Amino acid sequence: MYSCAYIMDTQLKANPYIVEHLLYHGLYILAGASKIGKSWLALDLCLSVAEGEPFLKHETHRGQVLYLALEDNLLRLQNRLYEFTEEPIEGLQFSTLAKTIGGGLEQQLEDAKSRLPDLRLIVIDTLQKVRRTVDAKYGSDYSELGVLKSVADKLGVAILLIHHTRKEKDTDPFNMISGTTGLIGCADGSFVLTREKRSDGVGKLFCTGRDIESAEIAVRFDGHRWSVTDEVESHKPDTFSFAVHDLMTEQGVFRGSATQLCKLLSDRFRKEYTPSWLTRDLIQHTDELARYGVTFRLVRVHGYREIELRYDRQGDSMNGALLLVEIVDDAVTQTSENLLTEPIALGDTIFQGDSMRLSG
Repeated sequence: MYSCAYIMDTQLKANPYIVEHLLYHGLYILAGASKIGKSWLALDLCLSVAEGEPFLKHETHRGQVLYLALEDNLLRLQNRLYEFTEEPIEGLQFSTLAKTIGGGLEQQLEDAKSRLPDLRLIVIDTLQKVRRTVDAKYGSDYSELGVLKSVADKLGVAILLIHHTRKEKDTDPFNMISGTTGLIGCADGSFVLTREKRSDGVGKLFCTGRDIESAEIAVRFDGHRWSVTDEVESHKPDTFSFAVHDLMTEQGVFRGSATQLCKLLSDRFRKEYTPSWLTRDLIQHTDELARYGVTFRLVRVHGYREIELRYDRQGDSMNGALLLVEIVDDAVTQTSENLLTEPIALGDTIFQGDSMRLSG
């Protein structure tokens, strides 16, 4: 058992992404009608992760990949690979044979991880090829996928299961996934690929999950590759650590309640901060703040939690330069000596002076 205080006060390791905003460590299902192009999409995903290239306009975390192409042979795989690349991709491994769930597959995946230490993604094409039971009951579906979810969590990888949808249409595309709701209930996320007409290649990728936002991505199948046909929703950059850093370059030391710290931040940056979210963000950004010379800890005084922040310029990787410049009146000239004048690239955001713009 874990106490409520332990869970709320402990810096916990974040779940790293494989494909940003789409795929994280855990168990996922990609379902679609037969011959719709699921395997082409899965192969493109594998190539993108192995090379660290964007997938469907989303950034990927480069790593080794294992593709269990259990419905293919080597000649078919060879032909498909040449549709994407002329050169072999380092870090991408294939297998056309695998044991079943509960019949040795788990050990095979663990052995693969020992041979591929940077393994991040395992694709199993298809789920039906590794199932031991045809019993279409909720308990059976949940139990079998629970084994694979445990493997994914243990190995710290994403396992993507390629699966089929039923022929019956439904207003909720996730209800079309073949099997019981035990499949969706056990998986960390699900994707359903649909096409309006097989002849025109226009389709949609529906996404939902515990760590991802529900989304509908318009796609087109052209030349054996799926591509995004609409604009991917942009995500606001996380500037929380920048605000705390800039405040602490002036404060030096802070010790007090979350409410008091919220007021300091709100007065300076004219943005609303709430105590519960502030404490959570401090805990989850502890490592990042440390890179900017800001140390954070929670101190319990007479049964209450107090926040303690300390700034050390010698430990600041930005050497005291402001990362998020204070919002000032147009008539006021910013003359701070430690104002950051050179652009710094952080994720998809570039900061320069008192301006911020997205880089692409």
